[in-house]
This record gives sequence, structure tokens and C-alpha cells, in this order.
Amino acid sequence: MSSRATVLYDAPGPKARVRNNLLSVGVGLVLLVIAFFIYRALDDKGQLTWDKWSPFLESTTWTTYLLPGIQGTLIAAALSIVFALVLGAVLGIARMSDHRWVRIISGTIVEVFRAVPVLILMIFMYQVFAEYRLFPTRQLALAAVVTGLTLYNGSVIAEIVRAGIKSLPKGQTEAAQALGMRKGQVMRLILLPQAVTAMLPAIVSQMVVALKDSALGYLIGYIEVVRAGQQIGAYFQNYLPSLIVVAAIMIVLNSTLTRIATLLEKRMRAGRNKKTAAQPVGAATVAAPGVDITKKEP
Repeated sequence: MSSRATVLYDAPGPKARVRNNLLSVGVGLVLLVIAFFIYRALDDKGQLTWDKWSPFLESTTWTTYLLPGIQGTLIAAALSIVFALVLGAVLGIARMSDHRWVRIISGTIVEVFRAVPVLILMIFMYQVFAEYRLFPTRQLALAAVVTGLTLYNGSVIAEIVRAGIKSLPKGQTEAAQALGMRKGQVMRLILLPQAVTAMLPAIVSQMVVALKDSALGYLIGYIEVVRAGQQIGAYFQNYLPSLIVVAAIMIVLNSTLTRIATLLEKRMRAGRNKKTAAQPVGAATVAAPGVDITKKEP
């Protein structure tokens, strides 16, 4: 390792490197000791025996508990993500409206539902839906979970949308308006396509949050993967293996969602780069609809 200073910190010298290595070994040994004591405690209580894990090799455990739980998680997450994206886009654009009353209403909605915990939203909506019988009895829990997730995540996404659009250079808006484009056209054709690419990582993070928060639905009786794991633990008396399996399932679901979104982001960026490379040098970056910016004046 070089002893020269780096951009972010001073590179450690020989003594510092030895000290850091000793500290690393010490911390590793402490973690191993803690892991050993945890293993002994779990082994003494019989939580690591084969009988506790064997139910997950039976098809009935999956068809009765886990697969319906995974299905419930995916349905609630998919519905809430789609609705939250729509709600977030509407509220985010509304917060930049020229009309003051529109900005006030949308801003109030965003601030209120961002401040209320998701679980409280789910419980409140469940009571409202049950009191006024807005949904069939079997769909009450699903409707409450989706509504709570939509209101919270939609409010957060609204701020992401607003920040993404505000981060774009103002010159693009001014150039588009100079060409006679209306505000709706500027937002739809110029600003949003560019902002979506910049906002995608933050939006993906919020999608993962929505997927994880769907587990809160078990408190109002919604059948999802966490509730399925608890049912398995209660039936087979293997709570620890059940929760570990549920955690592994959630990791796989979240990793898959993140992977899909990452591939989508790469494709979007690649498409933008191709369009930029195909555009002639010196051509305007903003043009009115129907105007061919590649034509040169005679």
C-alpha cells in the first residue's frame, strides 16, 4: 500500500496498518464468540434440529402457507406501487402549478400523509372501509393495505418527482417556451422524460420500501408472507426457522425488484445516449412539435 495521501484521507503508515490489522482480527474474534454463544443458546432450545427445518421440504407447507403469503405480498406491493407512482406524479406536478390553490392543496396532502406512519394509515382505512362497507369483507384488508401504502409512498414519490424536475436546467424550459410550446407540452415532452432517468434510483428505493411495508398488513388480518411465516411457526413450533425462511424470501423479492429496475434504468440511459449520438452537432436540444431541427437554412 502506498504511503502517499489520497484525496479523501491520509494513507496509514506501517504502524497504523499493523494496528488496524490487529483491531480487525480482534473484532472478528469477538463476532465469532458472539456467534458461538448464539449458536449454543439456539441449539440448547432445539431450534437448530432437523425437525424444525423439515416442514419446509414438504409441499403442503408451501401450498398452504408460503405460496399464498407470497401471492398476497406481491399483489399488495404491485397495486400500491402502480397507484403510488400515479399519485406521486400527479401531486409532484401539482406542487409546481402556477395556481396557488393547487399548490396549497397538493402540498397539504403530501405533508400530511408523509407524516403519518403507514401502519396507522392501514388501521384507519380498514376501520373506515369496514364501517361504511366500501369493499367486500374478504377484500377489506387488501384494500386497507393498498390504500395506506399508496398514500404514504405516493406522497414521498411526489417529492422525488418535484425534486427531479427542479434539478433540470431552467434553460430547457425557457427555450421550449420561446418556441411556443405550452406548459403541458414542456412538462410532458421535455422535462419528464429527462427527470425520470434521474429519479429512477430514488423511485426504486421507494418501491422496495412499499414491498417491505406490505408486511405490516398482517396486523389487520391480511394474508402475506410474514403472516404465513408466523402461522407456520405456530403450527410446527419452529418460529426461528420460519422467520429465517421468510427473511430469505423477502430478500429474493427485493433483489429481483431492484435488478429489474436497474436493467430498466440501463436501457433508458442507453436509449438516451443513442438519441444524443444520432443528433447532428449544433442542433437545438428543444424543438416545437412538427419542426425538423436537422434542416439547415439555405
